[in-house]
Amino acid sequence: MNNQIEIQLSAKRKEKPSFSDLKFGKTYTDHMFIMDYSREKGWYDPRIVPYQPITLDPAATIFHYGQTIFEGLKAYKNENEEVFLFRPEENFKRLNRSSVRLCIPEVDEDLALEALVKLVSIDRDWVPDVKGTSLYIRPFTISTEPNLDVTPSQKYRFMIIMSPVGAFYKEGMNPVKIAVESEYVRAVRGGTGNAKTAGNYAAAMLVQEKASAAGYSQVLWLDGKENKYIEEVGSMNVFFKINGEVVTPELSGSILEGITRKSVIELLKHWGVPVSERRISMEEVYEAHQNGQLEEAFGTGTAAVISPIGELFWNGEIISINDNKTGELSLKIYNTLTGIQIGKEDDPFGWRVKVE
Repeated sequence: MNNQIEIQLSAKRKEKPSFSDLKFGKTYTDHMFIMDYSREKGWYDPRIVPYQPITLDPAATIFHYGQTIFEGLKAYKNENEEVFLFRPEENFKRLNRSSVRLCIPEVDEDLALEALVKLVSIDRDWVPDVKGTSLYIRPFTISTEPNLDVTPSQKYRFMIIMSPVGAFYKEGMNPVKIAVESEYVRAVRGGTGNAKTAGNYAAAMLVQEKASAAGYSQVLWLDGKENKYIEEVGSMNVFFKINGEVVTPELSGSILEGITRKSVIELLKHWGVPVSERRISMEEVYEAHQNGQLEEAFGTGTAAVISPIGELFWNGEIISINDNKTGELSLKIYNTLTGIQIGKEDDPFGWRVKVE
């Protein structure tokens, strides 16, 4: 394979939106990255081109059998016009783990990272510099072979697109209300819950719509076998601070291994805060609330970074957390992670990657 990335710059640049009034994922930058795969050639023709529609055969297997995986990460700009990425190598490691589960060929992680850095560098003017904003980056792979036989595709396309974004939740760092789902499940152990694939998100939309209609920001998912152990909250991992200890559900095979989750765990250990990964049930959370030991709860993810949880609705009861206020630890984690991301905080972990 020729690893040389060809670059075709756009002859006409788009008008940029106001960075003070950005919607999440509605506007896209001038360029995108594309690389194709065939069984005969492997991955080939890596290229940066003007952002454009793609054309697929109606029989392309992505439309029928859902072979697709994706990632999400961000680029940040500080007041000195420096641009940084946050742990991008972890995203491509996870992309390949998802690829294996969906029977998709893995990409060269070094090449993918090189392409990402070049793409961000070319479109660095699209990285917003308003507080709380960032450039959201979406790498993804789809199966493209026209074939209605139920077999893995022999052709794929890997792409990276980018979008300047504001806050994911309108609440920002204010606590959100979460509904605990007791009927439907997001994923089961042995399924695709630990892969970042489109079907997991499609399966969650019905419940999310019902929760939104009832005034809740997200859904807290329970395990698919016993319907009692906590898994994820919406599209985020979840943490609870109970009697001084921070607890997050263990990676059981049905939970996505979040990069922000991993960073929070490493950060808490660095600070000497007790943190454990284990099974935790809603009954345990409820009892901790009743005993006055449920101190904080928050979700973690690329889009929101940290999203404090102020209320859980479960079995007809409202569980109020920290008087619906953002917890001290949640705020400290948020400020530290975002500080590292934009270069305001020291980075003892080597998480930050500068884009020249």
